[in-house]
Order: sequence, then C-alpha cells, then structure tokens
Amino acid sequence: MRVDFSFAVEGGPLLQDTVLYTNAAGNRYGVTEAQYFISRVVLTGTDGTQVGLKADREAHYVDVDILSTLTWLPTDEIPAGRYTEISFTFGLAPDLNVSYAYPNAPENAMSWPEVLGGGYHYMKINGWWLAQDGARKPFNLHAGIGQLRDSEGAITGFVNNNFTVTLPLENFVIKKGEVTPLHLQMDINQWFTDPHIFDFDVQGGSIMQNQAAQELLRDNGRSVFSVGS
Repeated sequence: MRVDFSFAVEGGPLLQDTVLYTNAAGNRYGVTEAQYFISRVVLTGTDGTQVGLKADREAHYVDVDILSTLTWLPTDEIPAGRYTEISFTFGLAPDLNVSYAYPNAPENAMSWPEVLGGGYHYMKINGWWLAQDGARKPFNLHAGIGQLRDSEGAITGFVNNNFTVTLPLENFVIKKGEVTPLHLQMDINQWFTDPHIFDFDVQGGSIMQNQAAQELLRDNGRSVFSVGS
C-alpha cells in the first residue's frame, strides 16, 4: 500500500506565496508553509477487522515543501482484501506526543514549547491575511496541546486537542504482491468553514495559547480531508 498526500483549497491545488484565497469569514489569505502529523492509521475491512499501519513510530510527517513526505509506504504487510474505511489521529496520539522523540530535521522543527505542554505541533499552516484595516498580517495556524488558565492567566492544566478522522473507502482492495495507492487530500479552506467560522480578524493570527481557537480547529478539522485512489 502507498499513501499519497496533497494540499488543496476548495478542490484546486494549493498555490503558495500569494494572497489568492478567501475563507468563509471573508478573510483574504495566502499560505507559505503547511506541515502536519498523522498517527495511528487504521484500515477497516468488510468484516470489521481493523489493521493498523505501522511505520515511523506509528506516525507520519507531511510537509508541502518536502516531496519525500508526500508519499508514505507503510512497512508492515497488509492482508489482502477489501477495506471500507480509513481512520487516523490528526496530530500525534498522546502516548506518541513525547518531547525529543524526533531529534532530527524536519520533524524536530515541529516541537511544541515545554511551557505550553511539550511534545510536537499537530500542524503548522503559516501565511498572510489582509486585515479589516487593509494591513497585510502574518498568521501562524499552529495546532497542538492547549492550556487551561486561571483568572489571572496562569496555566493550570493542559488539553489534548488531537482528534480522529474517519473516511469511507469505495472499492478499495489490497491485492497480494501489489502496491495499492490511496490519495489523502487536505483542503485548507475547510479549516475555516464548518461547523465554525474561523475569522482571523476575531481569532487572530497566533493561536498557540488560545484554547478557544484550538477547539474551533479541532471541530472543523474532521471535514478537511478527502480520500481517493
């Protein structure tokens, strides 16, 4: 089996480094970088049997600028048969999200500050948006562990903001001795759309310490992926 990854905006391929797109809030924006982890990928067969895809600490790093990360060849042998569903954890599952687990580039650049909960970013999408005042402002859509705070802003606890994505598969058959391709696409505009409207002029451009904004992404993220062969 081979998993191919791509990035899109409203069904078209992502074009970087240009303020070309408009989200559901009416923000005009452009993307410069996009990276994320998925982990605990599972295929479900027609009889309900589940098969986990195990490689690279049960996780895979995807980076729009690194071609090699856009293809993943799981190292385990997947039983031949028809599969009806794929599911995965977006980001790193809590037991895999351990600081310093990735000492080398490019994954080590995804480290999440220890003071904010440690481990690694689930996702980075960086770029620019045109604010209401017409200014071109940077945004860093960084998803990861959230913080609980008291009335004075001191951190009192942490929140795992990872979530499970489940997608149906149509006519997906693994044949023995063959490499079966599966295409997993992220539509970036969906992060801002459903079920919540994400507005850069409201939520701001930096959300690492904004648990309310992290929760918007967590809810919206379940619909950003589509699958094909």
